[in-house]
Amino acid sequence: MAFNLSLLLCDNMLVSSTTLAAEIFNFAQAMARAQKHGVQQVNVRRITPDGKPVQTSAGFELHPTHSLADNFDSDLIHIPALWRNPRPAVNKYEAYIPWLRQQHQRNCNFTAVGTGVCFLAEAGLLDGKPATTHWHYFDQLQRHYPQVQLERQHFTTQAGNIYCAASVNAMAELLMYQVERVFGRVIARQAQRNFFHEIRNIANPAGTHGQQAGNHGDEAIAQAQIWLQDNLSRALAIPDLANQFGMTTRTFNRRFKVAVGNTPSDYLTELRISFACDLLKNTDLSILEIANYSGYKEASWFSSRFRQWSGNSPKAYRNTVRAKLFN
Repeated sequence: MAFNLSLLLCDNMLVSSTTLAAEIFNFAQAMARAQKHGVQQVNVRRITPDGKPVQTSAGFELHPTHSLADNFDSDLIHIPALWRNPRPAVNKYEAYIPWLRQQHQRNCNFTAVGTGVCFLAEAGLLDGKPATTHWHYFDQLQRHYPQVQLERQHFTTQAGNIYCAASVNAMAELLMYQVERVFGRVIARQAQRNFFHEIRNIANPAGTHGQQAGNHGDEAIAQAQIWLQDNLSRALAIPDLANQFGMTTRTFNRRFKVAVGNTPSDYLTELRISFACDLLKNTDLSILEIANYSGYKEASWFSSRFRQWSGNSPKAYRNTVRAKLFN
């Protein structure tokens, strides 16, 4: 099975906002092949309306592999950031607009960076939906596209299958989320460590507004989440926790999954391993001590769970992240 990534190109684009996406997915492809994952082929296509090269903001040309007239599939369309005022590029590349609408009708996923969000707004795909962009162009975006629900306080947004990032750094989190969606948690964690070990939460990028945001309306479940966060090192049994909040285990599991998107057990594992990652990175505690602080009484069981979650042993993870730290 193949995954099709289409990179839109245009004059005056910020090169890193496109090449980084290709590099991350190519890395994920290599890991998928090594692990015999179901998706082992990534097709990266560079698109211009007429098949002609573009002049980037860095001063060199990027050559496309396809034009809009070619017949190809897209699972994810990635739209780059534009240097300075995006209006000239949006006007020059107006042929993208009906094509984006067509791809949206085919249920394609979109990621857009900074001022590249304007292409989606111009196509009307963000009307009545949350979106963000580079802070310098907040007012311009709101002025030209008043139907867009601009989220100035968020670095990333999601509206169905449309993801917007305010900057290249925020884009990195969205790309890691897309890698996890396609290739799974282990490969996403490997990609994270290879490119950005400082990204902590793949499944829910920091500052996200939209369906991936962690807010929900179930007050009892929210209180249970807080209790779990405050009691990581304790021996916890989900039936006891359900009883503590006045529910049967079945009802608690169901409401927790609806509100949070994970089962209580998976959520607790995520909390514990994330906490362990911080300790591995920032302390000299032994693996056994970190296991105990994270709620695991045996180092071997902790190591097994950590490897299942991240693809590496705790020791290997520590060596990797510390090698990237500046003195």
